[in-house]
Amino acid sequence: MEHGSWLTGSLVYLAAAVLAVPIAKALGLGSIIGYLAAGILIGPWGLKFVTDPQDMLHFAEFGVVLMLFLVGLELEPRRLWALRRPIFGWGSVQLFGSAALMCGAAVLLGVDWRLALVAALGLAMSSTAIGLGVMAERNLMATTSGQSVLSVMLLQDVAAIPILALVPLLAVSAEHAQGGGWFGAAKAVGVIALIVLGGRLLLRPALRWIARSKTPEIFTAASLLLVVATAALMQSVGLSMALGAFLAGVLLAESEYRRELETDIEPFKGLLLGLFFIAVGMSIDFAVVMAQPLLVAGLVLGFLVVKGVVLWAMGRTMPIPVVERPPFIILLAQGGEFGFVVFQTAAGAGVIDAPSSSLLVAAVAISMLLTPLVLLLSDRWWAAHLAAHAQGPQLDEISEPQHAPVIIAGFGRYGQIVGRLLYANGFAATVLEHDAEQVEAVRRFGWPVFYGDATRLDLLRTAGADKARVMVLAIDDIEQSVEVAKLVREHFPRMTIVARARNVTHYYELRNLGVEIIERETLDAALMSGRSVLELLGFERHQARTLALRFRRHNVAQLEVVRPHFGDEAKLIAFAKQGRQQLEELFAQEREAARQRTERAGWGGQDAEPDDKGRPAPR
Repeated sequence: MEHGSWLTGSLVYLAAAVLAVPIAKALGLGSIIGYLAAGILIGPWGLKFVTDPQDMLHFAEFGVVLMLFLVGLELEPRRLWALRRPIFGWGSVQLFGSAALMCGAAVLLGVDWRLALVAALGLAMSSTAIGLGVMAERNLMATTSGQSVLSVMLLQDVAAIPILALVPLLAVSAEHAQGGGWFGAAKAVGVIALIVLGGRLLLRPALRWIARSKTPEIFTAASLLLVVATAALMQSVGLSMALGAFLAGVLLAESEYRRELETDIEPFKGLLLGLFFIAVGMSIDFAVVMAQPLLVAGLVLGFLVVKGVVLWAMGRTMPIPVVERPPFIILLAQGGEFGFVVFQTAAGAGVIDAPSSSLLVAAVAISMLLTPLVLLLSDRWWAAHLAAHAQGPQLDEISEPQHAPVIIAGFGRYGQIVGRLLYANGFAATVLEHDAEQVEAVRRFGWPVFYGDATRLDLLRTAGADKARVMVLAIDDIEQSVEVAKLVREHFPRMTIVARARNVTHYYELRNLGVEIIERETLDAALMSGRSVLELLGFERHQARTLALRFRRHNVAQLEVVRPHFGDEAKLIAFAKQGRQQLEELFAQEREAARQRTERAGWGGQDAEPDDKGRPAPR
């Protein structure tokens, strides 16, 4: 096929994916196994439609780059800074702890220390593509285990810099040795600093300028250009393209274009990530496996066990709920795509020979192929066993049909207040909570909470969404909240959604889906505090209450006026200034009316003389 047209290649890849993935999903195996199976089927050891998968692997790796960019968009710099200890602490424990154990074991078995070190460092890495792909598919990103997996994988991407700098220094002979390793590391640090500073100073103004063209396809092109340029810059100094894309995403996480960037990039990410998994399936060298099957099996089993032991010890020490430890251990125990780069670089520098490189690449690819299967087995036996023997209540997902008129999705601080009010007035509610720790905590206080993910349609049906009258959407995570709102609006249109909005952006996303009853979580609490301040400054209680209610009505109305222009910063600023002026005029009229009432000896009090702004003087 390498001599055929690009059209023929596209036909083969797309047909394989379209056939294999639905079959795998129907069998309960997940989409990733479907992509891997499709790669094996059309690759050199299957139907031979593709004989050289390396070119496709390099191209499809861009799917991993796009995925890390989208992950970065979800992590604001402040949140990333808050994760610094898990990233550099536990990430270092996993990477260097696993590498040290594997290297030591290999040296004791008589392996040359250079080969042992390179193999250990490459095998200690984990697949970012499969790890994040599985977490997204299972909706685990917002859980404790999901955040822990992400932290460790980010450290691995950062560690790519010194590892790639180290490999040339381990060359067996002087003719292969390269003395510029540490100079390359210095260049790498400089490039990262350039991306961070350039992102802070240039990215937002550039996107703002492009957005003013009001040409959607150009903004999409600019989004792809941003990711491609960042990845190319990182690759030019030998760094992980995915790490560069992640940094670019983090820098734009707080920008007004975050959601639009996600919408533009998501389709490309999904398609290219699927091609990456197909290429991994094609790249498994079954000749090496068949020539030394016991050695390959021993190598795969050995490094999975060593990494698994390290991760098991970490899981017992880290604040990860017992039922979330299996995916944490399994997703990080596998090998990773960066291992391919390490082994290829080492072979090119003469640190390891070609047969050893092929053996290690086959071991990594097989571990990536086995990971989704091991996760399925874990769900059926290991995770079920842990849930049954964990301290505290068993976290079974909701299985019996429920009939309560209200469903509460999310039972944190917000959802608990709603639930307590309903229960106090004699109304039952079906409560769904996805965080295992939270479920255990609230069950100890006697709340009948079900463990389950409200973004699953089958679970919503079991919860009684077909007959329930109201859905209280109290989920912390904005993305999950929007996903649940989409499901309910599409499949249960008769059910009224009462939603919690974390911020204005979240409010607009819900409104654009047709949700009408939305409460911003901080608005009323802030207004109550404002009322107290006004009373302390001398306002009568009823007057402070009236002012707060008028402010609330004006604020909500202003949100609706601005909603059609959300994303246009210039119009938003203009509307904000106009709204502020209108509010000041409204309150000025209120103060004048209060002054006149006081002068007429109204119920504001005859003995309290108003000041020059119409406010009653403090008594």
